[in-house]
Amino acid sequence: MKLTSILILVLFSFKLGTAQTLHLYGGENHDEYLGCLNCDKYSSSSIWNEYGTYGSRYNSNSIWNQYGTYGSDYSSSSPWNTYASDPPVVVDKDGGFYGYFTVNEYKSKRATFDLALVIYKYHKEIRENVGEWYDEIFD
Repeated sequence: MKLTSILILVLFSFKLGTAQTLHLYGGENHDEYLGCLNCDKYSSSSIWNEYGTYGSRYNSNSIWNQYGTYGSDYSSSSPWNTYASDPPVVVDKDGGFYGYFTVNEYKSKRATFDLALVIYKYHKEIRENVGEWYDEIFD
């Protein structure tokens, strides 16, 4: 499961605060909060907090719940559906749009920043141990 040192270096700049705090929103009008993408694993709003609402693989609105609307490989609202038509969006606190959070490589305006690409690639492994992956990516 170890990430390459090159990947760690690429993400290092993301961790240092050179980027905005990013949030995921899903649903028909993208008004359903799905958690903070780059907050630490102790934040209650973090997708990396496996005991919190957004990091739990059991919460119905978590992107890590493989049976939920936002975590299923089959839901058109899920980032993990390779044909998703309405995946979550990534925005900052001011509403600045960073792209659609999706593994669908053909989705226009797909988020392609480094952290998103890592999550796309390893999402199935991440959902099994969110906290450990947070440590791998951010520490």
